[in-house]
Amino acid sequence: MAVACLKSTDISVARFSEHQTLPPAAREASTATAIALAGVEKWYETNDGPVHALAPVDIAVRSGEMMVLLGPSGCGKTTLLRMIGGLIRPSSGAIEIAGRPLWQNGARQGEAVADLGMVFQDANLFPWLTIEDNITLPLALRKAPRPARRAKARDLMQLVGIAGFEKRWPRELSGGMRQRAAIARALSYDPDILLLDEPFGALDAMTRDAMNLELQRIWGETGKTILLVTHSINEAVFLADRVVLLSPRPGRIDTVIDVGFARPRSLEVQATPEFQQIVVALRRRLTEIA
Repeated sequence: MAVACLKSTDISVARFSEHQTLPPAAREASTATAIALAGVEKWYETNDGPVHALAPVDIAVRSGEMMVLLGPSGCGKTTLLRMIGGLIRPSSGAIEIAGRPLWQNGARQGEAVADLGMVFQDANLFPWLTIEDNITLPLALRKAPRPARRAKARDLMQLVGIAGFEKRWPRELSGGMRQRAAIARALSYDPDILLLDEPFGALDAMTRDAMNLELQRIWGETGKTILLVTHSINEAVFLADRVVLLSPRPGRIDTVIDVGFARPRSLEVQATPEFQQIVVALRRRLTEIA
């Protein structure tokens, strides 16, 4: 894997790993690998010929880590996330989830997928189901008893901050609350890994800040491994243990930055010179590779 680090003058600003704090549930597993990619590449066939969406990628996400994929539009961030989620088959290369292959002989492997939960930019709640039933739909599909589903919904709604809205309809909730419900649904069957594709991109700035704090809190309480896609440099630096910057199409890993501000992080950390130096370094690099 060819990874271009930031210039030497910027690396001291970008790396704070000595201050890194994992959530308690993740500390023992911090050296294990949750997601491993080796030579993962994607081509699409179109009417105008093949399109090289993603160049070969090699990367490992540690158990309990929050990694953020950052890059310009069209660089392959979502394609990469969807391949990791088992929604798109890679053209070449191998993906392992907790040491298990995600694909074998062209078939997606159920045991690997069972470790994954996914949240999209649109909450994708079914309008004819209550919030409780939306959250527990994965459990209903697994034939879990209704009392167990209801108890799980109550626990998860408490966790994500929407307790008391069990019988409401999606149309009665704000965008931020619907995204909280979507996160609860992804957690309903207790996957080890959460994949989030621009989950807060459509929210206003204040709600987005609130949801970033909530995601950090949920991560801290559950110890899940989180892989997040975003276009926001501030969001990436605020949330990440590591920021992975992808180049324009065909996407490839250009820069990896360790961000080790102590957790939990408050929004005020964004005003510090250290935070802003990382943001400026990433913005500069994005301009250089555009």
